[in-house]
Amino acid sequence: MKILFCSSEAFPFSKTGGLADMAAFLPKSLKKLGHEVRIITPYYPGIAKHHEAMKKLGSATITFGGLQTIVHYFMLEHDGIPYIFVQNMHYFERDQLYGYNDDAERFACFSYAVLEGMRAMEDYPQILHLNDWQTAMIPYLLDEHYRHRNDGYFSIHTLLTIHNLEYQGSFDPYVSRFFNTDFNYTYVHFDRVNFLKAGIERATKINTVSPTYQQEVMTLEHGFSLDGALEGRKDDFIGILNGIDESVFNPKTDHHLEKQYGVRDVKSGKRLNKEWILHHFDLDVDMAMPLVVYIGRLVSQKGINLMSRALEEVVEYGNARFILMGSGNDHYQDFFRYLAYKYPKKVAHYIGFNEAIAHKLYAAADIFLMPSRFEPCGLGQLIAMKYGALPVVRETGGLKDTVSPYNQFSGDGTGFSFANYDPYDFKEKLFEALSVYHEQKDVWDRIVRQAMKQDFSLDRMALSYEELYQTMLGV
Repeated sequence: MKILFCSSEAFPFSKTGGLADMAAFLPKSLKKLGHEVRIITPYYPGIAKHHEAMKKLGSATITFGGLQTIVHYFMLEHDGIPYIFVQNMHYFERDQLYGYNDDAERFACFSYAVLEGMRAMEDYPQILHLNDWQTAMIPYLLDEHYRHRNDGYFSIHTLLTIHNLEYQGSFDPYVSRFFNTDFNYTYVHFDRVNFLKAGIERATKINTVSPTYQQEVMTLEHGFSLDGALEGRKDDFIGILNGIDESVFNPKTDHHLEKQYGVRDVKSGKRLNKEWILHHFDLDVDMAMPLVVYIGRLVSQKGINLMSRALEEVVEYGNARFILMGSGNDHYQDFFRYLAYKYPKKVAHYIGFNEAIAHKLYAAADIFLMPSRFEPCGLGQLIAMKYGALPVVRETGGLKDTVSPYNQFSGDGTGFSFANYDPYDFKEKLFEALSVYHEQKDVWDRIVRQAMKQDFSLDRMALSYEELYQTMLGV
């Protein structure tokens, strides 16, 4: 199959979150299955350092909403995958990827550029794989302006992957002028232009990144007002669980670690990595104490308000060490700073993100916190289990699909989970995990081995997408 993967960010060239990782990991795995895959993404300023190694593929003039602009296409091969960069200095060469008043105009331009690029390069995919609101207008524009032009456009099938329904691309009604069509309710939602709603209405198929999240977003509680639109497409809407790249996240081969390890030597491997990280963050080096780690964005979705209401008591009475890494909401950052200031030998924080330190934290951690309010899939808990850190999670979305709760009677489980979004329930579950660590060493070691043996590989994920593509093409 010929697949064009469209993403507003793609690792290692641009990244704000997990979308960038999926934009690199999934195409690489699909190529291993024998498919022809390319990635198309905007040319941001950080990409310019690679310009000399690029090949120019062509240019196109885009006219939309009474505006006219020129885009250029450059190609660079990375990990065997062609990355096509859409260059337009006015729209994409900025300090940040998102957050501008003209984001609707910017990603309308990118949407046209994806479609115009096919004609400019004389290369049409069978599957156009779109991701999140930034590319969700493409099926509408394809239907309205391109399908009638030639067989290449006419035969394209579109898949829209929703990585997080909370972000929809909702804008003032004047934005509709960029679509070069008469008014159409396809893109209207509560009197606003909604890019994601247009994609839900027009894409051939829709998916999201875990089976439980797929069910949740068709409910009023988790649907962010698009539950009705998704319910209307339920026969074309499925959940496919994300995976992790085990060439990047594997304690046996991870070059960031002080000591690499596998299931058989996890205890000694963790011990050396923990000792290094405790020294690095100037915490008390008591190897009998478990290390509790959080790595993630500091936003309400991630359950940081639960942590802010429950964690201090656990720090005071739980016989553990804590390292918290992330950035985001100022109030949450101040909470991390407060804990580290009040308990300087028990708690450390890192405001921001550091890839090498994050890998070391996964390897050193015994317990990984992810008490999310909602979670489409989550990668942190998958990485944690691979590295032998047991997750404490809320039973929502992909967390429910991937973390099997410890059962004290059968001994089954790969972590600890709680159902209600409540600080007391979170605190009790974290205390339970600490109790098992301190008082039932054999049980703890067995759960760690069970967690490390789970298969959340990209190969499994890619096979699921391949099957969906085949369904779309009727093969």
